[in-house]
Amino acid sequence: MDKNKKLAKKRYRRRNHVRNVLRGSADRPRLCVHRSLKHFSCQLIDDDSGKTLVSASTKDKTLRESVEGGGNCDAAAEVGKAIAEKATAAGIKEVKLDRGHNKYHGRVKAFADAAREGGLSL
Repeated sequence: MDKNKKLAKKRYRRRNHVRNVLRGSADRPRLCVHRSLKHFSCQLIDDDSGKTLVSASTKDKTLRESVEGGGNCDAAAEVGKAIAEKATAAGIKEVKLDRGHNKYHGRVKAFADAAREGGLSL
């Protein structure tokens, strides 16, 4: 089997393993994280209705100006602060962190810590 296919299969399995445990609702939505080499994004998802409630990304105009590079820990922390502000404005205090296939360290940890400082309970 090709190396990239094997890695993708492992990522897919890990992502499903994490998401089978988590299920977002209206009172406690799922905070889904997407991490790429250049950008970092997240969104709050209500799985019962299948809708995205709030989202933030390094691609947003407000964050693009304040963040120098989109793929580092500082940018992830800025996205965490932004999602916390938007969530509290929408009346959301508690969320479930869905890290996907990513390990909880580096950018994902910086994002989660900034979201906690912003007032979200993970």
